[in-house]
Amino acid sequence: MPIPKIKGLRWWMISLIMLGAVINYLTRSTLAVSAPTLLTDLHISTQEYSYITAAFQGAIMLQPLCGYVLDVIGLKFGFAIFATAWSVICMAHGMATSWQALAALRGLLGLAEGSANPAGMKAVSEWFPAKERGLAGGIFNIGASFGSMLAPPLVVWAILHYNWQSAFVITGALGLVWVAAWLLLYDAPARHRRLSAEEAKHIADGQEQHLQGDGTRPSIASILKMRNFWGIALPRFLADPTWGTLSFWVPLYLTTVRHFDLMQIAMFAWLPFLAADLGCLFGPVVVLALQKRGIRLINARRSAFTLGAVMMMGVAFVGFVDSPYAAIALLSLAGFAHQTLSVTVITMSSDLFRRNEVATVAGMCGTFGNLGLLLFSLLIGGLISTVGYTPFFVSLAVLDLLAALLLWVLVREPLQPALITK
Repeated sequence: MPIPKIKGLRWWMISLIMLGAVINYLTRSTLAVSAPTLLTDLHISTQEYSYITAAFQGAIMLQPLCGYVLDVIGLKFGFAIFATAWSVICMAHGMATSWQALAALRGLLGLAEGSANPAGMKAVSEWFPAKERGLAGGIFNIGASFGSMLAPPLVVWAILHYNWQSAFVITGALGLVWVAAWLLLYDAPARHRRLSAEEAKHIADGQEQHLQGDGTRPSIASILKMRNFWGIALPRFLADPTWGTLSFWVPLYLTTVRHFDLMQIAMFAWLPFLAADLGCLFGPVVVLALQKRGIRLINARRSAFTLGAVMMMGVAFVGFVDSPYAAIALLSLAGFAHQTLSVTVITMSSDLFRRNEVATVAGMCGTFGNLGLLLFSLLIGGLISTVGYTPFFVSLAVLDLLAALLLWVLVREPLQPALITK
């Protein structure tokens, strides 16, 4: 009996991996939301908290290792291994009794969770023709925003009804449920039994032939010599600190500076991530609109990135407004603007590199992004007691404008970029 085919299977596949990204960012955001309670309970200082977050960022910079593993052993089983690891490590957070233990666990978590972005970009490159990759990448990146948005109400609920330890156990257990669904439902296009011949042809016909790859293992040394790699990596180094600030420091900022209590954190701390979800879709829509007007794919992505960088100027005023609700609004604008630009630059790895290099390149660029986040987080932890948060909000706006400049200067378009003609 023939196996029934699923219409639009590629969109179901990107939705499945987007759900994995939701779990990924939910587990990594659990610490930030529980921080006001956890730090008091374990007598952890702000400086020690910066070390804990730095351990995560230091380990997640090993994304190239994750990407290489995914390129070599395949996305299905490689991502399942990493997701199982991060779920178990997240649950183990509930047993920590000191900042040193938390730092060690965060380091392990960062290593495992560094697989998410390379996995998403590899799935996008395999399952989608060039003209659909921007939207597919935007859907995948909604997972980052939605997971971070889901964390405040879920974690606060767990703390109020149980304790902060249970929050880590619950979010980690959700990851194990997703792994089971992933192994049951996902496969590569060439092996998926539910993929119709018509959809397989649609995917293949829309792929750039010069980016198909030859099946060889990616060469990190050769990638590092490519101008386009640095054209993606350096803008990410400058732009990614925004996401780390929203994810790791905003709950503490709202507690210490705006004097929010735990219930107010649950009510408002998720709003920047809701705005970020909208930014994940807005960026690809801008790219598609520009392509329909005859602008080449890479220039359309750079234009969308620049628009996001201009909107990011709003975050510079967070520290200057008196109303905490105005501050929340500006932080929400930052979430929207950041994901508008972030999804465009992340997707460019699938536009500029061969299929067998995409996960590795995405991981290497992620290393630079997380290095920027790490340095910025350490600066916040060491200086907020003397200079406050305001200079850091201002610098986020400046860094994104510099990132846009580098994207225009460094990246070179392929000879035959994909265009939207209808």
